[in-house]
Amino acid sequence: MSDNVSTTDAQVAPAGGSEATGSTPSSSGNLWTDARRQLFRSPVFLVALLIVLIVVSWAVFPSLWTNTSPDDCVLQENRQPPGDGHIFGTTILGCDMYTHVIYGARPSIVIAVLVTAAVALIGATLGVVSGFYGGWTDTLISRFTDIILGLPFILGAIAFLTLLQRQSIWTVMFVLIVLGWTSMTRIVRGTVISLRDQDFIEAARAMGATNRWIIFKHILPNALSPIIVLSTLYVGTFVTAESTLTFLGVGLKPPAISWGILIADGQGLAVSGLPHLLIFPCAALILTVLSFIMLGDALRDALDPRGR
Repeated sequence: MSDNVSTTDAQVAPAGGSEATGSTPSSSGNLWTDARRQLFRSPVFLVALLIVLIVVSWAVFPSLWTNTSPDDCVLQENRQPPGDGHIFGTTILGCDMYTHVIYGARPSIVIAVLVTAAVALIGATLGVVSGFYGGWTDTLISRFTDIILGLPFILGAIAFLTLLQRQSIWTVMFVLIVLGWTSMTRIVRGTVISLRDQDFIEAARAMGATNRWIIFKHILPNALSPIIVLSTLYVGTFVTAESTLTFLGVGLKPPAISWGILIADGQGLAVSGLPHLLIFPCAALILTVLSFIMLGDALRDALDPRGR
């Protein structure tokens, strides 16, 4: 996963500021208020957000965008270029390419969002435990993280999926979760280490606060910024990962419809005078991933007080 999401790209200051000596509701509230104002004044953020919302609506409500079923194929209309009847053309089986692009968003977005949620939960939990308690707990978690991090992400996913000998949404999600939590753990661990010895934590301990109270009331709120930023970047990364694995033949399989399958089917036909079968799913994939990256960059800039 380290090859796909740079840990430095997601580093943002804690909610109380990197040099804060205390954590108050007002300082945290001001940070989020200022971040919201900055985001909604950013054309890049607004354009990226609009594209993401459109793609998510493809995945959740595809019928809003097309009245044609992806299974409605007319063989006599196969291999048609983009035109009035079919704005993205038709496939070799006479299926509407526009409809397939719309419905192809669902598995990619579903896998990316669910995997990101699981990775955020696992990575944040291990990062908080490792950074806050230190000692042998930190050593054990850090060494295990290093072992998983040492596996090449795509190559490791191919190996695991090949060993499983069955490909579905659930197996792809499982493999991506197993290999994808390491960067989140490292970033959250670093954030927690920078927070645990600050004055407001020592003050909470002096007042008799338990470790659980400190973690949930002070550590997690201040570590929320990097978690949100990295999660946004993760969604785009996992969209790419699912499509790549499917393209390589170890991800989803027909009759499922996904961008990876469409790209795999279209690569050989593009040189045969049917470039639209490759261009449109590639364009949808690129725009989606780019939008999530731009969202992550905008969130990082907005949530970093040092950048103002």
